[in-house]
Amino acid sequence: MKDSYAIPEQHAFRLETLVKIRWLAVIGQTIAVLFVAFILKFNFQFSLCLVAITCSAWLNVVLRFRFPRNHRLSEKAAIALLAYDILQLTLLLYLTGGLQNPFAILLVVPVIISATIQPIKQTLLLGALVVIATSLLVFFKQPLPWRGVEALDFPLLYVAGVWVAIISSLMFTVIYVFRVADESRKLAEALAATELVLQREQHLSTLDGLAAAAAHELGTPLATIALVSKEMIRELKDGSPMMDDAKLLRSQAERCRQILQKLTSLSGEGDNHLGSMPFSSILEEVSAPHRDFGVELSLIVTGDTTASKTGEPICRRNPAIIYGLGNLVENAVDFAKEKVKLTASWDADEITLQIRDDGHGFSIEVLNQIGEPFVTTRERSNIETGGGLGLGLFIAKTLLERSGATIIFGNVEAGQGEGAIVSITWPREAIELNS
Repeated sequence: MKDSYAIPEQHAFRLETLVKIRWLAVIGQTIAVLFVAFILKFNFQFSLCLVAITCSAWLNVVLRFRFPRNHRLSEKAAIALLAYDILQLTLLLYLTGGLQNPFAILLVVPVIISATIQPIKQTLLLGALVVIATSLLVFFKQPLPWRGVEALDFPLLYVAGVWVAIISSLMFTVIYVFRVADESRKLAEALAATELVLQREQHLSTLDGLAAAAAHELGTPLATIALVSKEMIRELKDGSPMMDDAKLLRSQAERCRQILQKLTSLSGEGDNHLGSMPFSSILEEVSAPHRDFGVELSLIVTGDTTASKTGEPICRRNPAIIYGLGNLVENAVDFAKEKVKLTASWDADEITLQIRDDGHGFSIEVLNQIGEPFVTTRERSNIETGGGLGLGLFIAKTLLERSGATIIFGNVEAGQGEGAIVSITWPREAIELNS
């Protein structure tokens, strides 16, 4: 079982962030190329440079239409896009003088971006790509743009010095940025873990106080009931029809006393009394408060509950998961017409939950921004407009992702009715108690 307070790694980069950075690069490259060609009137491969810049612009357009604005990149996708930026800039430098071009220092920028959030392994791979690119640019390049027909060629010793400067800058800045970013990440994780610990301790302290108060208040009436029932048993004759009732009253009073004793010892038993729950029981707890609102709420469990490796997961009762799922179920009930269906399944590796309602579904605008802290509307079945897809969903999405979940928001496919679908998938080891 993983540490209860560990913060799992998230897909760090938002695609929107890299797209905006690339747009800045496209604008800057275009201005530089046009300035050199039409203001300075230098000779160079102007058309090929524009082709390379246009490729970056088209990549941004494709990514914008292919993915929603809040899409977060996996580590492999992020390193692929940053590697493309390095290769595209390498091509531009090849066409404009190689390392003799003063803009060659910009090769370190994608690696610095990676160092802010990406793991060190991915950052080192990008750094190695920059080293290879700069090394090739020492020997393979087109002439540096210059006036007239005579090429301007710097001595190899000077170019080697530029190579050393770029590699030194790369190493220093990447190490510095990575150390600072890593300290910030550790601080954020420590604060989050501390918050969870304090929250748990506060809940347990409150529970202990209530238990002690309950034991104190109920102790006297239970002692009176026990005393009266004991006297009744003593006074009643054998065979009396009231004898069984008196003995039952006596036994139940004793049972209540034992329960109160357990309540008063909760603080000494830790939090194991909250302990483990089957995944289906967690879903029952989540859905129970939303069953009496005129919407049919059904729970379907399709996982194998018998096999040793794929049996029903036994999970820790995680308040973050319960709150996050409860918020999603509440939204589904709010916007449903008649039915909401929860479908849970699992195998040896993953646990999957699908929340589906028969409302009007998400609009395209909402799907592109869902999970961000904003306020918008979604058409309800019983009123014209309504809110509720703002900060609540942002918090729920964040809490579930911290538990290791991957969340996909969508609509029912055409021809299969209408409504919204929220699919949540956990790696089994992320939430199972004994993994």
